[in-house]
Amino acid sequence: MGEKIASSYLVEKKYTILARNFYCRYGELDIIAKKENSIVFFEVKTRVGTKMGQPYEAINHKKIQGLKKAIQYYLLQKKLSNCKLSLDAISIVLDRNYCVKSLKHFKNIIC
Repeated sequence: MGEKIASSYLVEKKYTILARNFYCRYGELDIIAKKENSIVFFEVKTRVGTKMGQPYEAINHKKIQGLKKAIQYYLLQKKLSNCKLSLDAISIVLDRNYCVKSLKHFKNIIC
């Protein structure tokens, strides 16, 4: 559900969705999109409420390392090079009726 919400948000923000749920042995890339001359990889985290913390808090160092490997694999598989790249996070909090309470977009979560 969170990835569907995130995809709609990105389309509104003029991103072109290239792929969703790209799986490889290194992990999963939730959304891959393009905007202008950049390819942006999105990690989407969704929670109902915040009793267990904010969704973005689940993106730790180990998760980022796996995402970096999956991104490299995607770039090799698609034969892409010399592209401007970004790894972004989208954090979504839903209320108990599964309506969006908040959506935060964090750009360039790694350098």
